[in-house]
Amino acid sequence: MSINKTMMQYFEWYLPNDGFWWKRCAAKAANLADLGITDVWLPPAYKGTTQEDVGYGVYDMYDLGEFDQKGTIRTKYGTKEEYLEAIRAFHVAGIRVFADIVLNHRMGGDELEEVPAVTDSPQNRNEQIGGEQMVKVWSRFTFPGRAGKYSDFIWTHDDFTGTDWDENTRETGKIYRFTGKHWDPDTDPEFGNFDYLMGMNVDMDNPEVIRETRLWLNWYLQQTGVDALRLDAVKHISFPFYKELLSSVRKENAMPIPAVGEYWSGDVGRLLYYLDSVDNEMSLFDVALHYQFYNASMAGKDYDLSHILDHTLVTERPGSAVTFVDNHDTQYGQSLQSFVSDWFKPLAYSIIMLRKDGVPCVFYTDYYGNPGKGRPQVPNLGKLVKLRRSYAYGDQEDYFDDPHIVGWVRKGDEEHENSGLAVVLSNSEAGSKRMYMGVSHSGEQFHDALGICPDPVLIDEEGYGEFRTEGGNVSVWVCEKALEDLIVNE
Repeated sequence: MSINKTMMQYFEWYLPNDGFWWKRCAAKAANLADLGITDVWLPPAYKGTTQEDVGYGVYDMYDLGEFDQKGTIRTKYGTKEEYLEAIRAFHVAGIRVFADIVLNHRMGGDELEEVPAVTDSPQNRNEQIGGEQMVKVWSRFTFPGRAGKYSDFIWTHDDFTGTDWDENTRETGKIYRFTGKHWDPDTDPEFGNFDYLMGMNVDMDNPEVIRETRLWLNWYLQQTGVDALRLDAVKHISFPFYKELLSSVRKENAMPIPAVGEYWSGDVGRLLYYLDSVDNEMSLFDVALHYQFYNASMAGKDYDLSHILDHTLVTERPGSAVTFVDNHDTQYGQSLQSFVSDWFKPLAYSIIMLRKDGVPCVFYTDYYGNPGKGRPQVPNLGKLVKLRRSYAYGDQEDYFDDPHIVGWVRKGDEEHENSGLAVVLSNSEAGSKRMYMGVSHSGEQFHDALGICPDPVLIDEEGYGEFRTEGGNVSVWVCEKALEDLIVNE
């Protein structure tokens, strides 16, 4: 029997640097599978600039916690063998593993090089604001601790297009483009051109870089056995690059290798343009939907819920959308901080978990909480995952016809016993919606699985029910037998 896919981002920014994360992953694999998680997205596994690095300050992608480099053998998360054991544990539990792949930049170079460069405006990278000068940059990566194992490729300034640090001046806020190099035009147009993001910017036009990247990705897939890829910062990398890389690696490994890209833009037009540019070789996180959630949570009853799905990827191209509420970048204190307010999170999660379109991604901190950072668990999130796994099936009918109270039904199907549910959300006062469950449910009593509304709803002979919820809340109504099963499986 097929079940709905649900991903979990199994990490956050503020995890402890104790080296036990991969062991924790292995220990939780079976529990996540029982909950209804089918895919996990794990953090970048390779060596960063320090042991504290979350994984995005990439130093050596061949070092998965195996070599003594940057003052440590293990990464923040543990050793290579522990990482491989975590992947095996997820596979035993029947969960696919998405590896986080960061190809845009490198940091923590081993040696300095003097390179001629010009200065471009940080606000418009197409505008040169400084003449040629010699800059001293950390552009030579020799990986002395690895000593050529797995790859003898040495990175030099020829493999990068620019950086933001000159060791001579140590000034901040500047962008240096190496003489003879150019920012790739096939990137996001923010700041005129958003090829440059941070660190040493990898030159995706360099044939040697492309070759080494392909060799590394093949090595990584074969070494780890991961099933799929989460691709970081795709808006900053030449658009044709991933189309060609993914196609090539899939053929060489004779595997589908699903991929989801992070293109951080709330403009759904840009997301669609990128998907077209890469011939739909990947899905994308629905950043546009995240911002709808954020705006709704900030505006409260002044937000029109009937339009919450407008101009989102899950509406415009549902087969390419991975939906989410928050992630490590939107957390408090992070560069993309846009954390959805606590009161609205159950409503947002009901939208991504219980509708037919998109693959939802649950954020680690929303599920487990983080008391040290004052972050609570999202109420009933575990129930929403279980409701998706067992009951969110069948035809969908929407009732997005009111600015404050909206809902939908999933009518259930024969393949999933006791399936079918009705969802009602309010961002203002308590209220109800008369919605059609189907005559096959006539005479059944439905109950609010989230416990918000205690009184049952009787489906009338025409197949309708008057489903309600409390103010600023969400209720999910299921048949009596489904509720009993949920209680037994708590």
